[in-house]
Amino acid sequence: MAISTAAAKAKGRALQQKVRDAILAKYPDLTPDDVRSTPMGCNGEDIQLSTAAKRAFPFSVECKARKAIALIYDALTQAKGQNDLTPIAVVKADRKEPLVVLSLDDFMRLINPAYS
Repeated sequence: MAISTAAAKAKGRALQQKVRDAILAKYPDLTPDDVRSTPMGCNGEDIQLSTAAKRAFPFSVECKARKAIALIYDALTQAKGQNDLTPIAVVKADRKEPLVVLSLDDFMRLINPAYS
């Protein structure tokens, strides 16, 4: 069963807001005006950063909330079961560069351990 357009946009919006909130939680000097979730359908990055936010968090964020990426979660779950190290999954599609995937919480802890 296909998901409705409104439901798909709501899933994407919720993910963007979760990422925005995670950045703001790790960088308490930033304000909601520094880190904003863009409206659905806008061109450009999903998380807009002010100049101050770009200095603190030098990443361009694109959020995708889709069922089709479920296999990536299987790889990450398998990595979690191995030991107590930070789990990552390395994924690669045909004719594409390899990507490293890790949980949002692990990523935020790695880039700013001062605010755990």
